[in-house]
Amino acid sequence: MGEIFLKTLPFFAVICLGFWAGKVRFFSQEATAYLTKFVFYFALSAMLFRFAANLSLAEILDWQLIWAYLSGTAVVYVLATAVALLRRMDVPHAAMEAQCAVIGNTGFLGVPMLVLLLGAPAIGPVMLVLAVDLIVFSSLVVILITGARDGRMSLGALRTVGMGLLRNPMIVAMGAGLIWSSLMLPLPDPVNEFLAILGGAATPGALFAIGASLANKAAERPWVAGWLSFCKLVLHPICVAIAAFWVFEVNTYAAGVIIAAAALPVAGNVYILAQHYGVAPHRVSASILISTALSIFTISVVIALVTAP
Repeated sequence: MGEIFLKTLPFFAVICLGFWAGKVRFFSQEATAYLTKFVFYFALSAMLFRFAANLSLAEILDWQLIWAYLSGTAVVYVLATAVALLRRMDVPHAAMEAQCAVIGNTGFLGVPMLVLLLGAPAIGPVMLVLAVDLIVFSSLVVILITGARDGRMSLGALRTVGMGLLRNPMIVAMGAGLIWSSLMLPLPDPVNEFLAILGGAATPGALFAIGASLANKAAERPWVAGWLSFCKLVLHPICVAIAAFWVFEVNTYAAGVIIAAAALPVAGNVYILAQHYGVAPHRVSASILISTALSIFTISVVIALVTAP
């Protein structure tokens, strides 16, 4: 496990560097926002498009894998929701806590780190995890919050969800890449090199942006954030592992990839949703901070377990 920890350490070292830069105000909140936008719309999108364009849909689409991840995640989602409701939280707050319990930083941390640590075959499973998170659970939280506030489901809420997916550069990049792949056209060398150069900025840029954004977060309501971090870092990978190995019998390598993806800390885009809807932003902020700090050690343990012979 020590060897795995040393391999993951450089990724978290870049996060720590970004955290320091944000904490001492060398990197302002405005600079962090622009760096995040560059990574989100350009570097990460280039990386995802290049990955998808060099794979076929048959290589990526694995329904057993999807159902394993979806069902394991749903169990944790329901559990976190139930605990929140037992604490007399309303539906929007319960939905936001459930979001913290299951949505990991797959785009900014998982894609670059897991592909480098677990190898190129991890690309397909990681992209499936990202797609399920974005299409299913990120849509679900919007539907639950807007539905609870309006007192009913409305076409406006569904339209918001649909437009959000169509405007998400990660969804667009993966979809466009798969369309290109389905046409069986090789990427021209200059285009491939362009995407490789631009996509190469995704890893350091995303990690630095994660750290810089954490510098402005505070650990308020630490016991709630601790519970949600436990759900995300421990219960989520355990439930996905049970679903993958014992329910859907996913092959060992692919199961290991989605388990490692499930062990990622809470995603930054959950905080964006919390701010947008005015639902527990401080609680979400603390969950991101605590889960990211603890994941330095927990991710090493999970990756060591899933890669053990």
